[in-house]
Amino acid sequence: MAESAIPRAAATRPQLADIVELTKPVTWFPPMWAFLCGVVSSGASIADNWLFLAAGIILCGPLVCGTSQVINDWCDRYVDAINEPHRPIPSGRVPGRWPVGIALVGCGLSLGLATALGEWVMLATCAALLSAWAYSAPPFRFKRSGIAGPLLCALSYEGISWFTGVSVMLGTLPSHVTLIVLLLYSVGAFGIMTLNDFKAVDGDRITGLRSLPVTIGVRPAAFIACAVMAKAQIAVVAILWMQGLTFSAGIVSVALCIQVLLMGRLTQDPARLAPWYNATGVLLYVLGMLAAALGLGGYL
Repeated sequence: MAESAIPRAAATRPQLADIVELTKPVTWFPPMWAFLCGVVSSGASIADNWLFLAAGIILCGPLVCGTSQVINDWCDRYVDAINEPHRPIPSGRVPGRWPVGIALVGCGLSLGLATALGEWVMLATCAALLSAWAYSAPPFRFKRSGIAGPLLCALSYEGISWFTGVSVMLGTLPSHVTLIVLLLYSVGAFGIMTLNDFKAVDGDRITGLRSLPVTIGVRPAAFIACAVMAKAQIAVVAILWMQGLTFSAGIVSVALCIQVLLMGRLTQDPARLAPWYNATGVLLYVLGMLAAALGLGGYL
């Protein structure tokens, strides 16, 4: 698509409010929540490490996640000029090459802060930023795939953020049990990311994005999403039980049972009920994450 598809900038430089809007603060919550799960699963004293805790939250939320949103909107600017012209880039409120500069500054600040927090945090941050570019930008542009795209997002939002939380607090790798649990929750979050694709089926089909609802249909995609989320949590419950963390396992089990009931309703009309499930079933999923993390950290 030609550059002329993007309207001329109304100003030579963006307003701070427009830059903040471009980073989509509402999307910061999932990685910050996963980071906090990593913090509590470490078992380290929060009171003695509050400065590292605050720095890690800023790293996972406004910096890394915010930067990834800028990258995504820049790479999708031509599509957004047609479908959502009110957004900061196509509307001209963040003009010219400003988004590229903002993304590069975000990468630099993220890497700088991560370096100060330790080598494992630095490696995790590099992985998250590389994932952000690979998800949105050519030549990889994994968001075109209904499998690779949601899985990469899930691993970045949940797994890498959880890993960062442990590494910030301990300065080392998580235990093998914690690694397995965070990977399981990351795989399960593939289902959450797939549900998020339901709202854009028509647009994805027109623009050639092969999301799972586009390639196999909305209802089959909903069944797959639900199965992945449920099986991942069943595995987590089994691991917690084998580790003697019965109270934590019980909380995750109850949350899962309620989710299964909600999934039954979701699959009747997935396109209409996906937002409802995100407010109910996904909430239970992330609360289960916290319960598992509290068990691993010795709090439950």
